[in-house]
Amino acid sequence: MTTLHEIIDYCDARLAIDDFADYCPNGLQVEASRKVERIVTGVTASLALIEAAAERKADLLLVHHGYFWKNEAAPLTGVKGRRVRALYASNMSMAAYHLPLDAHEELGNNARLGALLGCVDPRPVGDGLLWGGGFPAELAVDALLARVQEFTGRKPLLLPGGAHGVRRLAWCSGGAQTWVEKAADLGFDAYLSGEASESSFHLAAEREIHFIAAGHHATERYGIQALGAELENKFDLEHQFVDVPNPV
Repeated sequence: MTTLHEIIDYCDARLAIDDFADYCPNGLQVEASRKVERIVTGVTASLALIEAAAERKADLLLVHHGYFWKNEAAPLTGVKGRRVRALYASNMSMAAYHLPLDAHEELGNNARLGALLGCVDPRPVGDGLLWGGGFPAELAVDALLARVQEFTGRKPLLLPGGAHGVRRLAWCSGGAQTWVEKAADLGFDAYLSGEASESSFHLAAEREIHFIAAGHHATERYGIQALGAELENKFDLEHQFVDVPNPV
């Protein structure tokens, strides 16, 4: 049987967590079970996900969005208290990997998005969290939107930047709407992220770059699944991804 700390040590090193100045602690956040046979992965450590993992008798819950964010109240009361209490009641540990799981060039959310989008040579551009790639031929915006909808399972929001198609696409998973101008500065035809802000509409039009908001949750489901699958193979564990749908 694999120990909890064998798994956490492996994940911490694999995702190079010490290379990131993040908004939350990466790695083990709640320690309960010391041995691990079953892992459940999910995007956010909500009470619904914890309860679903407990039903599956998970020893370890691995998520992208965990707890203890900067500027967040520290006491384990209210929502956070109920979540942590549910973890301990199920004897389930919880670990979270945020920016390291966005940036990883093999397992990361952005790497996985590049593959799903069908981009040629997807790679970091200008920043480890901003990625870009191209298409063999110019892609009509409607065709790109259909591709995004196919793998996310939801209709993306388009903020048009003109009448042009897309040959070069930049993206960053989650809530990176402010980076549309970085993508425009680098000459991309379109930029995809999870969320949009009120200002995104005007920036897309004035910088002549299409902005696609595909959903924060929907764009961050892929890295945690890849990490769980790797752990399943390496440590001979049971792994299941549980998707708790979120329209945001």
